[in-house]
Amino acid sequence: MIEVAKRLHTVEEYYFSKKLREVGLLIASGKPIINLGIGSPDMQPPQKVIEAIANSLLDPTAHKYQSYQGLPELREAIVDFYKTHFNVRLNATNEVLPLMGSKEGIMHISMAYLNEGDEVLIPNPGYPTYQSVTKLVGAKGVLYNLDAANNWMPDLDALEQTDLSKVKLMWVNYPHMPTGAKPTETLFKALVAFAKKYHILIVNDNPYSFVLNDSPTSILAVEGAKEVCLELNSLSKTFNMAGWRVGMVLGSHEHISNVLKVKSNMDSGMFYGIQKGAIEALKCSEMWYVTLNSVYRKRRNLVWKLAEALNCTYDEEATGLFVWAKLPAHLKAEEFIDLVLKENHIFITPGTIFGTQGEGYIRFSLCATTEVLEEAIARVQ
Repeated sequence: MIEVAKRLHTVEEYYFSKKLREVGLLIASGKPIINLGIGSPDMQPPQKVIEAIANSLLDPTAHKYQSYQGLPELREAIVDFYKTHFNVRLNATNEVLPLMGSKEGIMHISMAYLNEGDEVLIPNPGYPTYQSVTKLVGAKGVLYNLDAANNWMPDLDALEQTDLSKVKLMWVNYPHMPTGAKPTETLFKALVAFAKKYHILIVNDNPYSFVLNDSPTSILAVEGAKEVCLELNSLSKTFNMAGWRVGMVLGSHEHISNVLKVKSNMDSGMFYGIQKGAIEALKCSEMWYVTLNSVYRKRRNLVWKLAEALNCTYDEEATGLFVWAKLPAHLKAEEFIDLVLKENHIFITPGTIFGTQGEGYIRFSLCATTEVLEEAIARVQ
């Protein structure tokens, strides 16, 4: 056997990749599984997006290699979107880089900035990919704990009492996944000041700003943030385009240039039709967001009922595509979700996959119809 690279010994297969095989086997055996674990939007993208993609197929350039930086009109659409919704002004020429999903941006940024042995501040609980990518590039993840008592915000004073001399990069994710905690202007300002003081690049991963949230915010709106911050964003959740893989990274010309050096060696540009569809998505009127959130609000009300039926509590002020629920005392997250899967045929995500601070919590996805959610409630009751 040919031995694998040492880096593969530092990571495991993604939790959902493994768990969904188990769920798939249960479905194949005839079990009526309700999947409330995955945040994969089930509603359709805007109709004008679908039309733009379909029409683009007849363009004589549609089948050709595309620019590594994306179509100029896509970068302009991203700039207009950020100006309209976040009051952030960007240069379409060199401060915006379209991505094939923001997930690839996590790898590109890490490869652009991290050397072996560099340290990375990673939220606990947080998106597991931050940790796995850090390991894959040979850097060291340093977890910083978030908890409900501090509304899932980092304790920067506590971090300043630690050795930050090797820290090169810090991942933040607001609105927060999995908890749904909303950022404050005070937090973003404090993060920018922290980054400048300790010469740390902060990356805010921001794909949930428009789901059940009336006040979208960007860390780049803070004065001086571009010097020390990047922001990732995505069309997956906002416009129901998860499988089409459209994201973006935004920041200073210098930072974007460094990320482009990596990206341009890893792909040959985004498919033309998807870019044309993304342009139309970014131009959506306010009615799109109102309609989207009207559906998610009804679903969330049902998920709250389901959580209550399972004797869980939750924060009604939280935002995003999920409901983060606290289990009754002394219950273990993974044991609990396995029991619900076995007895009620409902798959829910255990909080522990997001870190040790997720113990005692479970996460419900809102990506299921009201009929499916009502069936889930009936099974539990």
